[in-house]
Amino acid sequence: MTKQIISCYDASQGVQSMEGEIGIHIERKFQSHIDEEWARKIAQEVLKAESITPPYEMSLVFTDSATVQRLNRDYRGVDEPTDVLAFYMLPQHGADADFVSPPDDITHLGEVIISCPKAVEQAKEQGHSTAQELTLLIIHGILHLLGYDHEKPEEEVKMKAREKELLERAIST
Repeated sequence: MTKQIISCYDASQGVQSMEGEIGIHIERKFQSHIDEEWARKIAQEVLKAESITPPYEMSLVFTDSATVQRLNRDYRGVDEPTDVLAFYMLPQHGADADFVSPPDDITHLGEVIISCPKAVEQAKEQGHSTAQELTLLIIHGILHLLGYDHEKPEEEVKMKAREKELLERAIST
């Protein structure tokens, strides 16, 4: 897994402090189609727009549909392919209050897993580029990490509106 650590050196303290870490893993067969720096930039922009301040860490994984379907089955009990899964580490609404976060002052966001073949398929169906679909899936996954959901109609409206706003911002930069 490739990771980027943005750090700054505080001369008065003589130590390095981690600002933000976004791990990117692209399965070998998709590496020629996805630029790590592009994906990282999208993630950073979403986190910034959502007021996530460093230090934080999360990861993005770009893989095949079979892997995503297996994870969907094993962790959600849904044995079907899907486009994106989000495994969050932040306490979610209604979650077990006894969950203890690591005492390292880092906001551990979680992991977003994206099916590259599903992104290509959905881009064709929607009549836009694969890059736009991947951008949308990165945004969607990160919003899930941050507690957004679409199980109830009012939640879906809120999440879709935020996705649209963030997608427009990402496309314009």
